[in-house]
Amino acid sequence: MANILIVGADQGIGYYMVMQFLENGDHVSVLDIRTDHISELQKQYKSLLFVFKADATDKVSLSEGVQEAVAKFGNIDIAIHNACLCTFDSEPDTDYEVYKKVFDVNYFGALRLTKAVLPLMRKAGKGRIIFTSSGVGIMGFGNISPYASSKGAIEALAKCLLIENQEYGVSFHIMHPPLTNTASASGLSIPKEFKADPEKVGRGLAQNACSKKFVICHSFSQSVQMKLCYRHPLYMGKIMWKMTQNTAISD
Repeated sequence: MANILIVGADQGIGYYMVMQFLENGDHVSVLDIRTDHISELQKQYKSLLFVFKADATDKVSLSEGVQEAVAKFGNIDIAIHNACLCTFDSEPDTDYEVYKKVFDVNYFGALRLTKAVLPLMRKAGKGRIIFTSSGVGIMGFGNISPYASSKGAIEALAKCLLIENQEYGVSFHIMHPPLTNTASASGLSIPKEFKADPEKVGRGLAQNACSKKFVICHSFSQSVQMKLCYRHPLYMGKIMWKMTQNTAISD
């Protein structure tokens, strides 16, 4: 049984990660700005699930949520930053403030969570912190530069913090889900049948959350795809963008 804290899990991939963790018998604390959906699970998992309203962009509410989770379940074994904000406009149509807002959720949200839980993990001499990333943060993509840039930034952050915290027994990891049929991906003009099932992805990521690998995927096929993205980032980005454009035109 592990004590798991996840920021951003009221719906989509995060919600199904929580379901899998609970079915595994883990204690789960969910911090999210919206909690209506996830709170329904408390009826079934009263002793295992703790839900706290917190905003990834607000240091105070995030820290309070972490403190409450520790008070309820004890030291955190795994902390996951899964909150995300994504926009779908070209750079000329995207104001500077949009970039700041996206980074505030995706990058600084991950950093705020880290600063809230890392001292506890260092003191305990164990723990893992996981950021949910995206393939576009590696290979690039069109009309999504705020989101892709923020994901590229947390890739670098996780690597730096992994190196810094080796001696403390704390590891950092990146989760890489595929393009999934979630609200955050609804702005992409791609048919739903080309998007992965959020339940399958969320459950798979939860099952692999304790992997020793830096990059965590929900399936073997996604792992292979990510290896290609890391090895040939710009080539893969151009190919994926061209395929998306062709799909949008034919649709």
